[in-house]
Amino acid sequence: MPEAIISALFVFVLASFAGFEVINKVPPTLHTPLMSGANAISGIALLGAIIVAGDRDWSVTVILGLIAVVFSTINVVGGFLVTDRMLQMFKKKEVKA
Repeated sequence: MPEAIISALFVFVLASFAGFEVINKVPPTLHTPLMSGANAISGIALLGAIIVAGDRDWSVTVILGLIAVVFSTINVVGGFLVTDRMLQMFKKKEVKA
């Protein structure tokens, strides 16, 4: 059991460093498409959290799944709202005569 926790923590730390490096190298013009992709990935995480939380017996995994559902939903909805607001900034404004 401790080996599994150590290896999972090792993978998490490596993924965090790799994600940080990748995000820092992205030019500002590509942030909106990448945010849309990240929102789609968060939606997949939301489905996984719903599956985990859907068990009939209450346990630690079900409670963590419910917490994951709440946070993932906030992330998906907030991400799409921010992306939509960013895209609204690029629309041409109508000129009234």
